[in-house]
Amino acid sequence: MNASGCAALVLAAGGSRRLGRPKQLLRWEGITLLRRAAMAALGSGASPVLCVLGHEAAACGAEIADLPVHAVLHPGWQEGMASSLRAGLAALADLAPAATGLLVLPCDQPRVDAELLRRLLAAAAVPARPLVACRYGDACGPPAIFPARCFTELERLTGDRGARAVRAAHAAELVVVDFPGGAEDVDRAEDLARLTIGAAGAAGADDEGA
Repeated sequence: MNASGCAALVLAAGGSRRLGRPKQLLRWEGITLLRRAAMAALGSGASPVLCVLGHEAAACGAEIADLPVHAVLHPGWQEGMASSLRAGLAALADLAPAATGLLVLPCDQPRVDAELLRRLLAAAAVPARPLVACRYGDACGPPAIFPARCFTELERLTGDRGARAVRAAHAAELVVVDFPGGAEDVDRAEDLARLTIGAAGAAGADDEGA
């Protein structure tokens, strides 16, 4: 386990109903969203890194087979995001029962990188072990870090809900880290197209300024 004792959990089991195909396998800048998230988690220093897989598990598993991550196969993924959290926590209990916290990130936020996750881990590395989440605009959400004392609350979540209720219950101790690109997630094909166009525009501006 890493020095901070914090593990990482990549949520990548969903069926991407609005997109119509597995968003985990969409490529942005040449890398699938799943592999990008797994690499960011590995680069953060959190350990172990777990990836919960469900829909198209074989294809998703192949994307991360060469990475030092633990694939958690979740046959009940259709129950919703809460069930993926529970599957990840169950696997963590076997892999690292002494983990002091869990960094949770979805695979559909392409702007997430290792540097952002290291900032979250630094914010959580204080004696009080606070909850840490990202702030983008008026919203507060993932990636987020939950100390071990919150694991039971996460295990009680049901349905297609993330951990918003747990964050809300601990709002008084929540530490936020600004993440300007956090609102850019991928739910539809046009979301990825918009990201691609934005990246191309930024590259063009850099070329003009060179």
